[in-house]
Amino acid sequence: MKAIIIAAGSGKRISNDVKNIPKSMVTVNGKPIIEYQISTLKEAGIKEIIVSTGPYSEKFNLTHVKYVKDQHFTEHDILGSLMEAKEFLKDEIVILYSDIIFEYKILKKILESKENISIGIDMNWRKMYEGRTLHPKIEAENVLLDKSMKIIKIKKNIEINENVGEFIGIIKLSKKGSKIFVKKYDKLINSHVGNFHEAPNILKGYITDMIQELVDSKEDIEPVLITGKWCEIDTIQDLKKAEEIF
Repeated sequence: MKAIIIAAGSGKRISNDVKNIPKSMVTVNGKPIIEYQISTLKEAGIKEIIVSTGPYSEKFNLTHVKYVKDQHFTEHDILGSLMEAKEFLKDEIVILYSDIIFEYKILKKILESKENISIGIDMNWRKMYEGRTLHPKIEAENVLLDKSMKIIKIKKNIEINENVGEFIGIIKLSKKGSKIFVKKYDKLINSHVGNFHEAPNILKGYITDMIQELVDSKEDIEPVLITGKWCEIDTIQDLKKAEEIF
């Protein structure tokens, strides 16, 4: 199994406090976020790790990883930056946002999924937003599940009910799942015009937009309900919280 860490973003909010480094290189208790991720991936037995970079790519000095620079990062958001590493989306793979830290048991549960496409979801996500004034819960990437626990919708600011969770930024694809993902993207990039779900166009798409597209196409996507410690680090407030947790 491989892993791709999407680290091409500049981290606009936290960059006001932590300047001239990619968000994934921000340190939590003296250790960069991305090094927490790599340590956990290696604990899970994943040795081939690809890092998609953008601005400040020269700041990465990690060994034993492969780099793919998104040369068009100003035109892309997360989805476009991921697909710059499309050559690696051929086999079983786990895809990570670069601004999250998580316990091994969370990753382990997601990797144990036998479905072609699986995503990590936290149903206790509201606790994460207590006192989180710089990144309020209306910006959470919510996931709405039906009574049979199938994904209906994934987007920001879904009206709250008991079957709404938060996507934690981890996707696992089987070999077949990788083919489904790439085939769908290639078709869209050659034909789609205008808004792409919540994005102004497909190049500016988010991972959540692509997941919604797959849901709308009747692809089975398993919601892996996780428990345990994890956090997203998007603001200086989040950074302080992460240092309390980890």
